[in-house]
Formats: sequence, C-alpha cells, structure tokens
Amino acid sequence: MENAKLGGGAPKPIYEFQQEAIVPLKRTTFKDAQLQERRDIQRMLRENITVIEPDTLVIAEEFGDWEDLRRRIDLLGVDRFGSLVVIELKRTEDGGHMELQAIRYAAMVSTMTFDKAVEVFAHHLASRERTDVDAREELLEFLGWDEPDHDLFGQDVRIVLASAEFSRELTTSVLWLASRDIDIRCFRLTCPR
Repeated sequence: MENAKLGGGAPKPIYEFQQEAIVPLKRTTFKDAQLQERRDIQRMLRENITVIEPDTLVIAEEFGDWEDLRRRIDLLGVDRFGSLVVIELKRTEDGGHMELQAIRYAAMVSTMTFDKAVEVFAHHLASRERTDVDAREELLEFLGWDEPDHDLFGQDVRIVLASAEFSRELTTSVLWLASRDIDIRCFRLTCPR
C-alpha cells in the first residue's frame, strides 16, 4: 500500500530485499490476484487498519443502520480524538465514485452519539464472536477517557478512500474538498505478484 500522490506522477515502485539483490515487485490487479473487495481487502484492513489509518479503532463493518436505505459503509471507525472515520474501499482501477459515496456516508453518520457508537461497536464485536470485550469500556479506553465526553465525541467525520487507483476526476474532487477543510484522504492499494 502506498499513500496516493494527488496531482499526478507515476507511483514509486516497491522493492523486495533478497539475499543477493534488491528487486522491484511487479504489480498485478486485485482481480488477477483473485482478491475480492469485501471478503479479502476489507477483512484484511479491518484487522490491520493502522496501515492506512493509525490511531483508529474499527467499530463497524458494512454499517448501514439507516431506515429504508441499502447503502453500507465498508468500515466505520473512531480516531483518538473522538472523530468518526468513514473508510470506503474499491478494488477497481479508478476508484469509481467512491468520494461521492463517502461524502453521503459521512453526512449520514455525522449525528452519531457516543451511546450509538457503543451500540454499533457492541454489535460489531458480537458479529465477530468477541463476547469477552465490553464495547463501552473498550471505546473509552481507546479514547483515553474515564467517562464519555458527549461534547467532544463525533464532532468531526473524516473520510478515507482506499483503492487500486484513483481517476483524475476523483482526485480533483478530493483536492477541492481538502482545500475546503474536509478531512479526506486517498490511499493507493497495490497488489504485488
């Protein structure tokens, strides 16, 4: 994985250090590697979210707790400052319209309270058979709080986009949003052979 350079330019190669040489890794597509978005990429990032978003706790996967809607956030997290983090993933070669999806999702979760986040996190833990973890205590510990700070929690929603590639239209939109103080980031996911 590598942080996408917005504004163009070819990504730098990734190298493997071997006993006798430093060899550039050849790239392939997620499709050719037979990696699926939800089954593989999303699962791996759920378990290792710090590779793209350090200091983030995943509290939900495929979150879609909205009446009459079928849309789902790939991964929903909370950062150490109490901000919600919408993480949208694509295995496509251009990112599709993921920035538009993520903006919609960010607006939809922007009113989430600490208590609702605990409920969502408890459901997520139960779905992963983690019944040994108390969602409220885990979230408070992650945030470094003794008690919930309802005025601080969820005051901002950050957006993280992770894809094999990003189209020029998408990066233009992301740069424009970032210039308007929307915390939105792109991470390029590469798949070496």
